[in-house]
Amino acid sequence: MPQIKKHKFKQLIWIAGSILSILLMLGVIGWYVNFKSKPFLSEQIKENVYKSTDSLYTISFTNITTNILTGNATLENVEIKADKNRFKQLIALKRAPNNLYNLRLKKMRIRHFHPITFYRFKKLRIDEVIFDKPQVIMFNRQFSFNEDRPPKPLKSPYALIKNAVNEFSIGNIRFNNSSFKYVDENAKQREVFDVDQINITLVDFLVDSMSAEDPTRFYLLKDVRINVHDYSYLTPDSMYKIKLKELNFGAATGKLKIDRFSLEPRYSEMEFGKAAGYAKDRFDIEFRNIVLDKIDLPLIIKNRTLWAETMFIENGHVNVFNNNSLAPNNRDKSVGKYPQQLLQKLNFPILIQQMNLQHIDVSYAEYDKNSEQKGEISFKSTSGTFKNVTNLAKIKAINPSMDVALTTYLMGQGKLNVNFNFDLNSEKGAFTYSGALKNVNARVLNQITKPLGLVRINRGNIDELNFNFKADETGADGVVNFKYYDLSLALMENDPEKDHLVKRGLISFLANALLINSENPSPDGKFTSATVHYVRQKNNSFFNMLWRSLFIGVKHSIGITEEKEQEVKMHIAKFKEMKASHEARKERRLERRKQRERR
Repeated sequence: MPQIKKHKFKQLIWIAGSILSILLMLGVIGWYVNFKSKPFLSEQIKENVYKSTDSLYTISFTNITTNILTGNATLENVEIKADKNRFKQLIALKRAPNNLYNLRLKKMRIRHFHPITFYRFKKLRIDEVIFDKPQVIMFNRQFSFNEDRPPKPLKSPYALIKNAVNEFSIGNIRFNNSSFKYVDENAKQREVFDVDQINITLVDFLVDSMSAEDPTRFYLLKDVRINVHDYSYLTPDSMYKIKLKELNFGAATGKLKIDRFSLEPRYSEMEFGKAAGYAKDRFDIEFRNIVLDKIDLPLIIKNRTLWAETMFIENGHVNVFNNNSLAPNNRDKSVGKYPQQLLQKLNFPILIQQMNLQHIDVSYAEYDKNSEQKGEISFKSTSGTFKNVTNLAKIKAINPSMDVALTTYLMGQGKLNVNFNFDLNSEKGAFTYSGALKNVNARVLNQITKPLGLVRINRGNIDELNFNFKADETGADGVVNFKYYDLSLALMENDPEKDHLVKRGLISFLANALLINSENPSPDGKFTSATVHYVRQKNNSFFNMLWRSLFIGVKHSIGITEEKEQEVKMHIAKFKEMKASHEARKERRLERRKQRERR
């Protein structure tokens, strides 16, 4: 038995030694092959990058570490940059791309480069290339010779590499936590846009004899996927912070999804204008779900043009506030700031064929210097469509209008349908707006009529409110048809001692007796239609003009015209004169009585 145990022990020692020898031999062979393959692999990478880009780009790195057994490699201190002299040559040959890229990073990982496949079939296949925290700079210049070219290389890269390899492919190219800088060189002054922590995946890059003509590929790729998470930056004036919770884009589907986009003011409502130095509209915007569909990525890359079939915005708010107790800006900076005018000024060509809104709450509020209170008008659960959202000249030549159709609920109660037609070519910002409101209690309007119009609605019911206006940045002209009944108002004034608005008793009495039509049509069937001519005041915004022009129409419909206001003032003056005369006679009678008593 001891002999048997001893024999088994020797066998185990022999097996272990053999395994160790084999492992050692494999290690030595692996080291030798790695050592020999490093310069070869390094040369192949440099040559394929240079040739496949028509001699435009070169790649350099300080060190390459390979593992031939696993097919992995790591490049250190990598830099990919464009040759500017070659770029000038390509411009002269009308073969230059619109975009140039420079890339720099500390480490690039190559996973599974399949050396056996390369040696046997001359096919360089790499499963994945990973760029960790690269710094990418993209320079854009628009060339007319690229205007109508398809999204593929002018010359097939295969012709440039076929003498070295039969195929060059990469399954995925990942740019993780990239720092991306976009430089627009088309204007006289360069414009720069930065974004950090962006993840980009280029899917299925292939250079072979057929890939350049494959209609399912663009720039030799099957797909481009982009992800941005928790991104924010300050606007150039530092008044706002723009935030993105999550952004995902897939070029194969052309779909971009944004989860929670917000434009956040950096100052409170009352402090915002003070920080700006004058009365200025303050925007507070948040959208919780945004989807753009059928985006043409090659068009963005080549011509900086965003072309999408549809855009969907769901759930969110748009709140606008202005503190008009502050001094206005010396220059009328609201000129040229209407929606379609701002769209034309975008330094980014855009076409969204249809934009759909759903469940967006919109409000406009002012702090009034006379009432010293805030008035607000709100439109709840706003839904509808924007059609032909564009600043492209060739699209505007065919259709120069942007049409907007919205359904909303005034103060969360009355259903309001409103339509806009914006002239995209008008230098003065010409547009039309019309709408209809039905069946709502008039008292819901007190939130805006009291602070901003110094009018309180005691009671009243709106049957229907119709309006139709033509407008531009100088003002608005239109007609308001207001049907209502059982209307009673009180005119208000600010009482500094009581620190709130109080009813102007006599004026309110005279207004209801002499001015206000308690119903329209009147009991005898006469209907009052209001014609409005509103001249926009300097620095009044787009939202302010909409509200003011409608309010004038409503006031005229209920009888508060300039002529009738003068009539009420005349009656008040006569009443005060009669009261003063009565008081004077009373004083004289009292004086005579005192004189008689002294006698």
